[in-house]
Amino acid sequence: MRNLFRALISVFLSVQLLFGSLQSGAGVRAGLPEVTTGKYSAFVQPFIGTGGIPWMCGMLSPATSAPFGCVRVGPDTCAAGGVAKLKTNTSGYYYEHRHILGFSAGRLSGTGARDYGMFRVTPCAGKGCVTQPRACAYSHSAEKAFPGYYAVYLPLAGCLCEMTAAAHTAVQRYTFRTGKTAGLYLDAASCFSGCSVEEATVSVDPDARALTAEALLNGVFSGRYGGLRVYAYAEWDADTESVTVRSDASERGDLLQASGKSAGALLCFGAQKDRAVTLRMGVSFVSAENAAENLRAETDGKTFEQVYAETAAAWEARLSAIQIEADKTTKEIFYTSLFHAMQMPTDFTDTDGTYRGFDGRVHTADGFTYRTDMSLWDTVRNVHSLYTLISPDVQRDSLESLLCMAEQGGVLPRWPMGCGYSGSMFGNPADVLFAESCLKGVPFDTEKAYTYMKLSSDGVHDGVVSRDGAEAYNTYGYLPDDVGEKYSVSKTLEYSWEDAALATMAEALGYTQDAAVYAARAQSYRNLWDAKTKYFRPRNTDGSWGSLHPRLISFVDDIFGTSNLHAFCEGSARHWRWGTTQDPDALVELFGSETYFVRELEAFMRDAAPVTGAVSPGSGFWIGNQHDIHTPYLFNHADRADLTQKWVRWTLRNRFSTAPDGIDGNDDGGTISAWYVFSAMGFYPIAGTDRYWVGSPCIDDAKLTLENEKVLHVKVQNQGKKNVYVSSVTLNGKALDAPFLTHADIAQGGELCFVMTDVRSDTYRK
Repeated sequence: MRNLFRALISVFLSVQLLFGSLQSGAGVRAGLPEVTTGKYSAFVQPFIGTGGIPWMCGMLSPATSAPFGCVRVGPDTCAAGGVAKLKTNTSGYYYEHRHILGFSAGRLSGTGARDYGMFRVTPCAGKGCVTQPRACAYSHSAEKAFPGYYAVYLPLAGCLCEMTAAAHTAVQRYTFRTGKTAGLYLDAASCFSGCSVEEATVSVDPDARALTAEALLNGVFSGRYGGLRVYAYAEWDADTESVTVRSDASERGDLLQASGKSAGALLCFGAQKDRAVTLRMGVSFVSAENAAENLRAETDGKTFEQVYAETAAAWEARLSAIQIEADKTTKEIFYTSLFHAMQMPTDFTDTDGTYRGFDGRVHTADGFTYRTDMSLWDTVRNVHSLYTLISPDVQRDSLESLLCMAEQGGVLPRWPMGCGYSGSMFGNPADVLFAESCLKGVPFDTEKAYTYMKLSSDGVHDGVVSRDGAEAYNTYGYLPDDVGEKYSVSKTLEYSWEDAALATMAEALGYTQDAAVYAARAQSYRNLWDAKTKYFRPRNTDGSWGSLHPRLISFVDDIFGTSNLHAFCEGSARHWRWGTTQDPDALVELFGSETYFVRELEAFMRDAAPVTGAVSPGSGFWIGNQHDIHTPYLFNHADRADLTQKWVRWTLRNRFSTAPDGIDGNDDGGTISAWYVFSAMGFYPIAGTDRYWVGSPCIDDAKLTLENEKVLHVKVQNQGKKNVYVSSVTLNGKALDAPFLTHADIAQGGELCFVMTDVRSDTYRK
């Protein structure tokens, strides 16, 4: 059945591909310009993770942005006939689509939720210059993207469309080649399918060649806190022959402003032959005045090429923080992964230092950049560990921003989006982030953080839920399955992990009594361990066990309307069997023996889906979701580091590629990408601690520039496809006697040297 379903999906996508190719041609007339890239940016392939089976797609976009920028400007695609409501890529771009609706200024990266998609600009020509332009067919042969740059040729409009961006400003250049009347339609009420705009306004000043726009977005996340108000100010460099504004009721050429749920403006420039119109658009979540100021501060007096050069240089600086030597394919996957890990969190601070906070008010960021759009439930597992090493400024910004959110909103967020709580997923992963940052010496107000971390364990504060079922969890020592909460097992495991983080912080701050309380709660996962089946399973208030179906994934309930698997989130009991990141040695003990643990874990790894981005991931290892991405490293705790090496290298080789479906599931703010970056270098963070697992690198050499210009040099001898095992590892000349490192070991730089072999080695065996 799975193969049949996959075949049907393939046929559907093939029809889309064929139809789009017939409509758009081969793209030979595109004449895409040559683009100069940096040494490391040249390896980035932004189309990786943009296609594949829709719900297993990486949910990424080739949209262009500055590193960690606010604006992510790029194409919004749709199916043949202009259908944009198919649930494909939530970032607005889906590689299998062959039509483009236009180019919007914002999107989330790699997530399962649609939001932003505002202020879409669509080029048009001739009779197509209307206030509802048609979707334009295009070809991938007439499309290219690099860090800081995107371009595509749209035959219907006879237009080469180029994008670049500063942090808060989208710069779009449209070169019309037909000699027909050319126009740009700016949709003030645009958003992605599944979202809505409650109100929008647009006002045009033709003499100043400028417009302002405003919209109240209700996206999948922003709609949960009442909507996100966003402002734009745009300027262009050509005189308009006419302006037509559109409101809900009419289209008027004698008015220069409009409002409503479909407000927009058509700018007609007359006949254009091989002439370019450049449109710069500043974006703000504070005010239209700030949007204008952002534009001026970042791009005033600069050409398209100058803005691109500055953004490209910013990307090169970020990407060069890790300089690797490897084969070309590995470099492309590595630097694309690093690039994807640097899309979010979003810079929410305008150029004057102001931002809109969780209380709806305007605040000023003092000494840091306020950032939002943090997929914390995912990124806390590895992305923020990466920032701590190579982007410490972003890590500190993230911590300060989270504390501001807690002060303004009441509790620490679990998935902050825009200026509010999205409430996505469960628990409070920020606890883990703060504990790890404390252990690694990242500066922040630890006392303030601990105060809010304690609040999270209470579950509700000022009406904001931070931990579902907290009272029942604290009472029973687990979240009972019969108290009306979904995901009772998954939540218990995550809450236990977060309580371990609270214990860590309490101990670091000298609160020994608190530390003891939270350390005890951190053992709550044990109360759901069934010693007979050797699985975590649902349990009721009376202590009785709920049903267990280890190989059925929870999505079965969603598809068939059943409730047999409601105790597990986005996975199976088999996926969640390994979910004790804070206590892996104890998990081995629960299995009864290292031998049995290893046998079961290797069976889990062998049962991974046979292809990347499968229709269903099955019940085996699934790196495309976060709850089990660490499992290849667990062999290290059962005296089988060789199996960690084997399966890490298998995953690097079989779960990542340079194809559009080259990421095995939603990237979730760079989480899957960060897995590759770390694992390729031979070590991986144990989230919530100051430790790293040692694995099996697939690169020849890596130089990481750490804080204060210290360099960690990873050297790998005898690298090769068959040499997956580690013969020896030394740190600064001293041999490691266990497959673990601490942050203190590497934070000051030094040399980490691997010697590889093609036979299993007993390097760390007891």
